[in-house]
Amino acid sequence: MATHEVTNQPRPRVDVDEYGTNIPLVEAVYRHDAAWAEDRLHETGRYVGTQAFQDDAERANINTPQLHQFDRYGTRIDEVEYDESYHRVIAAALKRGAHASAYNSPGPGAEVARAATFMLFAQVEPGHACPVSMTHSAVASIRHNSELAETWVPRLLSTDYAPDLRLGKKSALFGMAMTEKQGGSDIRANTTQAVKAQDHYVLTGHKWFCSAPMSDGFLVLAQTDKGVTCFLVPRVLPDNSRNAFAIQRLKDKLGNKSNASSEVEFDGTVGFLVGEEGRGVRTIIDMVSGTRLDSMLGSTAGMRQATAEAVWHVRHRAAFGRTLIDQPAMTAVVADLALETEAATATAMRVARAYDADAGAEEQAFRRIATAVSKYWICKRGPGHAYEALECLGGNGYTEAFPLARRYREQPVMAIWEGSGNVIALDLIRALNTEPDAVTAFIDEVALAAGQNPVFDEHLAITEQRAREAADLDPITAAANARGLMADLALALEASLLIRHAPAAVADLFVESRLGEGARYGHLYGALPAGETSRRSSSEARRRPLSAPGGRGSVVRSTRAAASRPRSASPHRVRPTTEC
Repeated sequence: MATHEVTNQPRPRVDVDEYGTNIPLVEAVYRHDAAWAEDRLHETGRYVGTQAFQDDAERANINTPQLHQFDRYGTRIDEVEYDESYHRVIAAALKRGAHASAYNSPGPGAEVARAATFMLFAQVEPGHACPVSMTHSAVASIRHNSELAETWVPRLLSTDYAPDLRLGKKSALFGMAMTEKQGGSDIRANTTQAVKAQDHYVLTGHKWFCSAPMSDGFLVLAQTDKGVTCFLVPRVLPDNSRNAFAIQRLKDKLGNKSNASSEVEFDGTVGFLVGEEGRGVRTIIDMVSGTRLDSMLGSTAGMRQATAEAVWHVRHRAAFGRTLIDQPAMTAVVADLALETEAATATAMRVARAYDADAGAEEQAFRRIATAVSKYWICKRGPGHAYEALECLGGNGYTEAFPLARRYREQPVMAIWEGSGNVIALDLIRALNTEPDAVTAFIDEVALAAGQNPVFDEHLAITEQRAREAADLDPITAAANARGLMADLALALEASLLIRHAPAAVADLFVESRLGEGARYGHLYGALPAGETSRRSSSEARRRPLSAPGGRGSVVRSTRAAASRPRSASPHRVRPTTEC
């Protein structure tokens, strides 16, 4: 039928190398000492770009997890059934070390390579990244108990995947259960009790959120006589019997559909002490720090997907006589989306480098502040970014047939998980009061870009003064000002990294739109400052030919070859660039 002839629609965006075509990510990998992982990352990028992987990502979110509390005979089993597509996704991520490669091959850039791998998988299917992240992050906390570490850490670092619950598996996934309905983020209000019994403890209580309940083990907080304490709770006990772990229900979530989140009841549940009694928060904070990093990585991966899909659409769709990318209003929107993604990528990978095994005292101090402010800002920016990208696709973007509706529902979870905005902001205030070395390390890093952009220099001076004075404020004023200070610190770091490492046109446009004239628009995408910089940086990039089917660079990256400022060396600096 003539009416069924399809024209003016982009072909599917499949069979691309999601690593090699992500120029900011490639450059960050080189910049932060992980070039040795390039072959592996290209292979991963090609894998997640296939039609088959994208189909599995969609299927895992349509065929959502199902809870089976009992078997057909009435025996309590508390198992969650996942679609086979989900098992294929997570098996592929573990095989390529999205959880463990930095531990298995430590050294300069190891966390950067792991972060890039994690982002490539999370870009296409974000739900599975939850247990992957928790498994990666649990290692640091479990090592507080050498005996438990000897048994469990080798399993967590395995690249095998076995979804069934049984003793003798070579691999293991990990989850956590901290929050309760009466306390939420105030985990000291938890009422779950733990009583000593020979070589273990017996736990009784109810956990309001327990992600990935089919994991092999969980880090759980419970009260002892000495206060909040951390425990390792296995699903299967050493005698091969099932631990008491009653899954009450699965949460019906806004997004994150492929990953099961649950409420669980502990009644005579066996747990093993991790760390010291009464110091559970300090013990589990190592895991929380790692998952905060991965929340930042996950939001950045979501921005990458949103930008890639939006630019792919506007480059291949025409309206009013020319392609959408040639419409000035649309050019500004997609340029701004790409600009945000590049800033997030540069920041997330810089913070990941500070988690490497060779990180000295100054790097560890830097990451204390950088993790908090970057997690806060990047994750907060994610939902609005996803919406704006979705709108670029028009009505198609609002349907579940395209991935951006799913991404829009997914992005808020990273801002909530492991510390919502206010929790992270108050954590920053504590750090400013108690860890002056962390403040100094952060400011020293950001100040490496001083003297190259007057708008940035002014922002840096004001922000540094506010950060230094925050310790002298009364608690009420400090808390009320915390979010604004978080945003200013995060923007200072993003701008500093782009000034030092991105082409001049990219850095200047970011500074002007986020710190200068454009900031008055409230960070709405597409409201870039008028002028030659924004016009040139978008239009020249559009005219560059595609380097390969589906290839891309950055739409705001037009003046790469002509950038006058000295930049860090990269073999990719002179590539022809097109975003998607």
